[in-house]
Amino acid sequence: MSRLPNDVVGEAYRSDVGWRLLEELVDLNNRMPGQAGEHRGAEYVRERFEESGLADVTVTEFPIPGWWRGECSLELHGRDPPQRFERSHELVELPGTPAGEVTGEIVDVGYGVPEDFEDLDLTGKIAMAYSLTPEDYGRWVHRGEKYGYAVEAGAEGFLFRNHVEGCLPPTGDVGKIDREGEIPAVGLSTEVGDRLLRYCERGNVEATLSVDCRTEPATSRNVEAAVGPDTDEEVLFTAHVDGHDVGTAANDNGAGTAIAVEAARILKRVEDDLETRVRFVVFGAEETGLYGSYYWSHTHDLERVKCVVNVDGVGYSRDLKVYHHGFEEIGEAFDAVADEYGVEIPSAGTIRPHSDHWPFAQRGVPAAQGVSVRDDDGRGWGHTHGDTLDKLDPRDLRELSILCAAGLARLAERDRPVEPVDEAEIREATEAGGYDVGMKAVDNWPWGDERPWPWRDELER
Repeated sequence: MSRLPNDVVGEAYRSDVGWRLLEELVDLNNRMPGQAGEHRGAEYVRERFEESGLADVTVTEFPIPGWWRGECSLELHGRDPPQRFERSHELVELPGTPAGEVTGEIVDVGYGVPEDFEDLDLTGKIAMAYSLTPEDYGRWVHRGEKYGYAVEAGAEGFLFRNHVEGCLPPTGDVGKIDREGEIPAVGLSTEVGDRLLRYCERGNVEATLSVDCRTEPATSRNVEAAVGPDTDEEVLFTAHVDGHDVGTAANDNGAGTAIAVEAARILKRVEDDLETRVRFVVFGAEETGLYGSYYWSHTHDLERVKCVVNVDGVGYSRDLKVYHHGFEEIGEAFDAVADEYGVEIPSAGTIRPHSDHWPFAQRGVPAAQGVSVRDDDGRGWGHTHGDTLDKLDPRDLRELSILCAAGLARLAERDRPVEPVDEAEIREATEAGGYDVGMKAVDNWPWGDERPWPWRDELER
């Protein structure tokens, strides 16, 4: 089929199924990987798939290293009056950080790009890096990469200061794929970060960073269901149900999960017209290492996967953008949707190695990420206390769900091939974009002898 029928589109625009699921997800408060809220969120998704009448509804549990947040503080020495930051709107631990207490001089390393660490000796010091990347740098430098450079330079602690105003310290994983990070790390609000910068400009600032947390084995869950004929090939549409606990993870990625459920419901209504099976997979534990998508991609036959469309970072507008990683056929399918609906859906071949499409793309499986376009830099409210339901609009959710469902219907056409490539091509593109530098810095380079996820040896035996 090339078009969704008008009555199906009209009904979808009045549906509140996705929005009601989103409300239920944010009301769980905490969907950290491996914790009770994430498990319950997976059950909500399962229930919605079953209510929509989808086939092969399954929940699969898998092991992860769980991380639980405790208290943290940053105390400056030698100041009158004493300066101590410990409130939740001032700083917050970064998942994967080890517990510990360190004392040292705070050193601002600017944006924390590789050049900022050249010939820099941070032995015994606490590094502070900005959450943005310079606009003209050519690639985004991930938080984990900045953390890795600080460790390599000898730092004893790491401060990650936000660029988004509003007393919103950022969170985000800095752990290794199978263990904690090396040094205690916290996110700072813009306001605290600016204050520390002012102090540093006047002279040395010594501080004690204290972090209390714990890491122990846990389990996460993937939820999946299918619609359409039983074909050898399948189109995958994916999202992740987990989210950081400092907000309610409404946009990242409650919105993506809601869109997956709504798109599945839409395609169920045209199931008899689909030419290829479409499988919806809502992963767990994306935020702490893409565990769910790595687990799924290494326990299934990828030769059966025609292509993958992953939504993560959708919800702050109705303006869809598709990063197709050089798989032009995916972009062309959404170009056709854009023409049909009279909207712009820009696409780009940029490599994006930081969400659930990546375990597929790195192995040459055609894979894309859908995001919503906005004017501000970085992830906006995401990974902060501000990632709450009030920032989203049900009209955006409906329109994005319709556009995604329409794109999936086109990708499911038998006469629309999407060709895989040798993973060497993806490796070359990753290197050409400069992403290999950061991935190697955080032990996350997926080619060669490295084992950047915990199940490879077990599953390849």
